[in-house]
Amino acid sequence: MTTSQKTVPVAADRFGPADLLGALGIASVVVVLWLWTRYHGPPSLASSDTVLWSLGLLTGLLAADLMVLQVLLLARVPWVERAFGHDRLIRRHRWIGFAAFWLMIGHLAMATACRVSPGLPGVNVRLWELYVHRHWMLFATVGTGLLVLVVLASLRPVRRRMRYESWHLLHLYAYLGIALSFPHMVAHGTDFRDPVARAYWWALFGSALAIVLLFRVALPLWRSAYHRLRVTDVRIEAPGVVSVTMTGRNLDRLRTRSGQYFIWRFLDGPGWSRGNPYTVSAAPRADTMRITVKAAGDGSSRAACLAPGVRVLIEGPYGTLTAARRKHPRMLMIAAGIGVTPMRALLEDTPFSPGETTFIYRYSHHEHAVFADEIREIADRRGVEVHFLPGRRRSGLSWLPAGSAHDDDAEALMHLVPDIAERDVFACGPPAWLGAVRRAVRRAGVHPDQVHTEDFAW
Repeated sequence: MTTSQKTVPVAADRFGPADLLGALGIASVVVVLWLWTRYHGPPSLASSDTVLWSLGLLTGLLAADLMVLQVLLLARVPWVERAFGHDRLIRRHRWIGFAAFWLMIGHLAMATACRVSPGLPGVNVRLWELYVHRHWMLFATVGTGLLVLVVLASLRPVRRRMRYESWHLLHLYAYLGIALSFPHMVAHGTDFRDPVARAYWWALFGSALAIVLLFRVALPLWRSAYHRLRVTDVRIEAPGVVSVTMTGRNLDRLRTRSGQYFIWRFLDGPGWSRGNPYTVSAAPRADTMRITVKAAGDGSSRAACLAPGVRVLIEGPYGTLTAARRKHPRMLMIAAGIGVTPMRALLEDTPFSPGETTFIYRYSHHEHAVFADEIREIADRRGVEVHFLPGRRRSGLSWLPAGSAHDDDAEALMHLVPDIAERDVFACGPPAWLGAVRRAVRRAGVHPDQVHTEDFAW
């Protein structure tokens, strides 16, 4: 029997690690503005001959700074991941990325306008000289092209039509694009002639490189070699859904919490280098971990073909959808589809007393009800109230199934969980469904600090 443990409601932090990191990011932009003002700023704007050159330089410097910040946000630094959570990191990463992209476009436009006059002959020759022949500019041109491809792949209509593996591989070229753009800053940037500015930019790029190599390469390789994970069992849970059980040594030293995920690479042949994020679907133990995978691309489809003994490389653990975020003893867990995986693990080992937790499980068809029997068994043992809600979703704006007796999403929640406003709500599922859940729980009186979610999307 799991030992019960009460949690004490706590107030939201007035100033936490995420705020500190945000302040540091803003400070880096302020430093860039200060350096530009010090060496090239307002005086250079007094003349029409230099205004484009000065503003072009500023947009280029800001774009470079934001690109490095963007890389650092997703460098898998553990305390950054814990401070923001994956969803917030992704949103900020995208926002900063698009801001850096438009600054880069502005830099190119103004730099071109300064050096090439459309009305004069020889425009093509001048463009070739500027962006190809000039020292280090070919590298910058190629790097810019790679960054443009990455941005185009990040647009939602494009992303929806791409396989995860293709999108992930293309995104890795952003690192190469930034690296190729850096030499032309050193060669042609007037800032690099000043010791203070030179120290700032070398420190920024150098620290970013070191952090990426440490947390995206060295630490995962060390953990994979030390824990020696291997596949021991592959089991079909539902059509297109399999569970993969792995064993390793001293897995408790990873300090994995239920609700977290890893980036997994299975050394089973071609394609092993492309990692895929999967949440642990059972409470992690000292020698065993289990994930549950829904076939949605090449990487996830291969999971059903894994054989016992296959070596596994890991990055993680990541994610903040854990019991550590609780602010009240009572909980509501609500899941849809494959989003049940972190909820099932949380249900197993989160400290709570009988009667303190309610579990709502949404799925389209009974044959897709992954872990239904396991959830019933855990619920009986731990005193959890469970509601299974099968059927296709009513509409794009509702979390309820078609045919529900309730017309209003919030009313349905308050009927199933009358004291919902006094609970922490943990939810996981597809983005559109999850958005409907967020709207419903807030209308039902749940404070935003009590709502803990994670999108199953990329």
